[in-house]
Amino acid sequence: MLGPLKSLQIDFMPPHEWKDVSEVLHQWRSDAFEFLHHDAPRILVVLIISLILLWILRLVTHRLRAISKHQAFPSGIRAQQLTTLAGVIKGFGIFVIVFSGLIQILGVLSIDVKPLIASAGVAGLAIGFGAQTLVKDVLNGFFILLENQYDVGDVIKVATVQGTVEDMTLRRTVLRDADGTVHTIPNSEIKIVSNLTRDWTQVSLHISVAYTEDSDKVIKVLREVATELWNDTNLQGLMVAEPEVPGIERVTGSEVDYLMLVKTRPGKQYQVTREIRRKIKSCFEKNGIKPSDPARMYVIDAPGNLGKA
Repeated sequence: MLGPLKSLQIDFMPPHEWKDVSEVLHQWRSDAFEFLHHDAPRILVVLIISLILLWILRLVTHRLRAISKHQAFPSGIRAQQLTTLAGVIKGFGIFVIVFSGLIQILGVLSIDVKPLIASAGVAGLAIGFGAQTLVKDVLNGFFILLENQYDVGDVIKVATVQGTVEDMTLRRTVLRDADGTVHTIPNSEIKIVSNLTRDWTQVSLHISVAYTEDSDKVIKVLREVATELWNDTNLQGLMVAEPEVPGIERVTGSEVDYLMLVKTRPGKQYQVTREIRRKIKSCFEKNGIKPSDPARMYVIDAPGNLGKA
């Protein structure tokens, strides 16, 4: 009966190995106590400070968004600016706080952060070379928003296309032209911006009249039309100044062009121009003034004259 039991021998660890394990456990216990006594409070402080900074950052960005929605601003500051800049500040701030906290924690743990910082620098340099266009897009988009060159809803000319701004980010601008076509333009491609709806728009009307008509009479009728337009209750609020009739713009062998200048609110020039055409036609018929043959009337938007009223 004892024979099979001899095969169930239990090997016990030699005394010197027990001593080594005891020393290792003692060292772990000492290190854990040292970590909890010195390092853990420092790491906890770093985490608490980082969380407080993140909370302050979130509070500031939310406040900026709330201000942009509930308060009116002068023309130099727009709600879209504050909203977009709040997003940029939030993203950049989170990166800085988290990265700084991570570096502090690694330093507390006695981990050399120099290779990590050097690697991050090399990686950032490589990404920068590989994404130069993206960096240009973001930088140009930042300055477009900062300088308030245009806003959502404005009609602009950029990169050989014209349309209404439907969306804008730090990377690209989305336009929809008069045909309904959507154009997506990287901000790095935007070199010159022509804003056709900033503050006010000027319309130049060239009214062509027969050469034989009395010039003083034509100018008098056109000025009466301008006064009638300015006093029209249906057009109040659409024009920023009373229409002007400077006089004769061009003379040819068979016709004379008279100039009328009208400053309107952004986007209202087409509505006002249609009403001007109707009133001029009615007044010409009432006063027996003959248009040129064939009758011509030119309407020219003058974006070069845009500015503040």
